[in-house]
Amino acid sequence: MSRRCQVTDKIPLKGRTYVTRGIAKKKKGIGLNITGKSKRRFLPNLFKKRFWFAEENRFITLRLTPAAMKTIDKLGLAKVIKNMKKQGKKI
Repeated sequence: MSRRCQVTDKIPLKGRTYVTRGIAKKKKGIGLNITGKSKRRFLPNLFKKRFWFAEENRFITLRLTPAAMKTIDKLGLAKVIKNMKKQGKKI
């Protein structure tokens, strides 16, 4: 299963971590130097959440981010599911 939010389509992003050495000029130092860079991934904050879908009389399990949960609270589950089906997503 991919690490993707089913509602907002948030996916992992690429990035780097930097290791610094030295004292900042603001703190009367000579400056910070980057001594190492390594690749990393920023993963979305996913949760597996079960919702009761009253229109179909069944439970629906979705992998969501907190932003998607707020969207469901705001718009309602039926409207979100309708938009997902319109986009051709399998539920």
